[in-house]
Amino acid sequence: MAAASSSSTESPKTTTERRGIPGAQFVEDVETYLTQTGFDVNSALAFLQERLQQYKLVEMKLLAQQRDLQAKIPDIEKCLDVVATLEAKKGTGEALIADFEVSEGIYSRACIEDNDSVCLWLGANVMLEYSCEEATLLLKKNLENAKASLEVLIADLQFLRDQVTVTQVTIARVYNWDVHQRRIRQIAASSTSKDS
Repeated sequence: MAAASSSSTESPKTTTERRGIPGAQFVEDVETYLTQTGFDVNSALAFLQERLQQYKLVEMKLLAQQRDLQAKIPDIEKCLDVVATLEAKKGTGEALIADFEVSEGIYSRACIEDNDSVCLWLGANVMLEYSCEEATLLLKKNLENAKASLEVLIADLQFLRDQVTVTQVTIARVYNWDVHQRRIRQIAASSTSKDS
């Protein structure tokens, strides 16, 4: 937990942070919160709205990363299956017939003879040739890393959703407190004018 500060850009008791995502502070007492931060109601609401927008932006980025990983994992698994099939056919003298996509919607058929190596796309227009054993090890490592990254990403998204909820509740509490204070002032002003 960060120490209390009275700066106008930070809230006093920012809760834990997860991988660069700051934690949101649940506000029990709005008046104390405003006093500690030095905000007036409008400044507090503006700060909270800005923080909410930051959370939404981070959420969009994390969701894009999640979609990429969820698309990448099946591709790695398919590659592992292909390498396993090639290894199973190796030494049998049996050729492997495969259809592959040449261009979008255009396929060709290939006859794959016994082969001890495969070529893997590494990204950035780079392809390297590996032995089947090396390719299997590399693909398994990549699959484990992708699954681990996906788990961390899902935990980050859950943490972020919790922070969004806390921030939205805090915005509502500050706004409702302000409405209540205005009503009190309005009632006090109207009773003062009746007494005069």
